Amino acid sequence: MWKLRPVPFSGLPGWAGDDHRAALDSFGRHAVRPRGETYRHGAMGVPPQSLEPLFRDAADMPTGCDARGFFEDRFDCFALTADDGQRGFVTAYYEPEIEASRERTDRFRVPFYRRPDDLVAVGEENRPDCWDPDIRFARANADGSLSAYPDRKAINSGFLDGRGLEIGWVENEADAFFAHIQGAARLVFADGAHLRITYDGKSGHPFTGIGRLLVERGEIAPADISMAAIRHWLAENPDDARPLMEENRSYIFFREAPVADRADGPVAAAKVPLTAERSLAVDRLLHTFGTPVFVSADTVNGAYWSKLMIAQDTGSAITGPARGDLFMGSGDAAGNRAGAVRSPCDFFVLVPKSVLIDTGKALAS
Repeated sequence: MWKLRPVPFSGLPGWAGDDHRAALDSFGRHAVRPRGETYRHGAMGVPPQSLEPLFRDAADMPTGCDARGFFEDRFDCFALTADDGQRGFVTAYYEPEIEASRERTDRFRVPFYRRPDDLVAVGEENRPDCWDPDIRFARANADGSLSAYPDRKAINSGFLDGRGLEIGWVENEADAFFAHIQGAARLVFADGAHLRITYDGKSGHPFTGIGRLLVERGEIAPADISMAAIRHWLAENPDDARPLMEENRSYIFFREAPVADRADGPVAAAKVPLTAERSLAVDRLLHTFGTPVFVSADTVNGAYWSKLMIAQDTGSAITGPARGDLFMGSGDAAGNRAGAVRSPCDFFVLVPKSVLIDTGKALAS
C-alpha cells in the first residue's frame, strides 16, 4: 500500500533548478476554466475547494514574481511511498497532428466519430446490479434498459454508418487508432485549417494495450516496445493490423474544439488547455485535478527528469497513486518523444497548507 510522507522542498531532487514559472502558469489556467466546472475530491485527500483561491492567486501573479516561493509558501510537500519499496512509473502522451478531409474520399476513408446520442454515462444511479463498477458508458435502449455498447470491431464494421456522426476522415487506420489512445488529435485540412478533436466519451469496454499483446506473443522484445515499434509492426503486418487493433475493444468518441492558440495543447479532463511538459495525467479517483505533483523520473528521452507538473488529465491505463502520463505537446516531434517514455519515478504531491493530510491513510495500489 502507498502512503504520504512529509518531506521538505529541499529534499526534492532537482527542485531548485526547475522552471517554477512554467508550472505556475499551467496551475493558474484553472482559475479561468468553464463556469460551474467542479472537480472530484480525490481519495488522496486534497479537497478541490482548497485549491480554488490558489488558482486565482497564481493567475494574478505578475511576470518576474517568485514562482518557486509561491509553491513553497502555500503548499506542504509529501512523498508517495510504498510499504514494499515499490516506485512510481511514468509514460507519456501527445496530441497527434493528422492530415484530414472534411469529406470521405478514395484516400481519406477512416472516420472520427462524434458521440452517438444513444451512448450514456453509467454511474451508481443507473448501473445494472450485475455490471462491473468500472463500466462507465453503455447503450440506452428504446425500452429504457442499458446494454453494452458495440465495440471497436462492430463500429469498424459499420455500426455507426449513416448517422452523420463523422467529424472528419483520415488516411491511415493506425493514425486514427493512436489518436484514440491519446484521446485527442489536431486535424489539418488541405486548405491549411486546423481542427482540434478531443475526448467526448467511449464505448465502455476495457482498454487493452496492443503493445502488451505484441510482447506477450513474442512479436516485439520487451526492451524494444515503444509507439514507434508498434507502428512499424502494424505497417509491416497489414493483414493482421486491424484484427490486433480490434482486440482493444474500447472505442473513443470526439467533440470538435477550435484551435485558439496553436501553442496550447487540447482541453482535457480538467477542462483547461494542456501545457507541454507541465500537464500530468493521473488516476482521477485518487488525485484531485489541479494538484501540483513533482515528478522525479530516472530517464525521459535519455535524460533525468525533475519537473513540477499539474494534474490536469486522466486515462484508462493510468491507475494507482504513483502512476502518471506526461503530456509532451503536439505533432510528430512530441509523438516521437512521448512514445519512448517508460521510466521508474518518484512522486511528490503538493498539498495546500490549509489541508490536514492523514499520513497514516493507506492508498490503493
